[in-house]
Amino acid sequence: MATTTSAGRSLTLRRVDTVAPNAAVRHIDQLDDRTLERFYAALEGGRQLTATGTDLEPGTVIVATDYYRVEAV
Repeated sequence: MATTTSAGRSLTLRRVDTVAPNAAVRHIDQLDDRTLERFYAALEGGRQLTATGTDLEPGTVIVATDYYRVEAV
């Protein structure tokens, strides 16, 4: 998968209840190993993650048991 164009930026995850019809939506099993590890670390630690080395972009919605929107910090 391609790495993000958001290189060097920090991202955060926000739990959301609704998803906009035009939002980019990815299922948790579509994330590569490195991105998945960073995703879980950010969720568990309540911290930001660096966009570098991931394929996450602000506005993307990740579907797990809940929905999480990736946001630029």
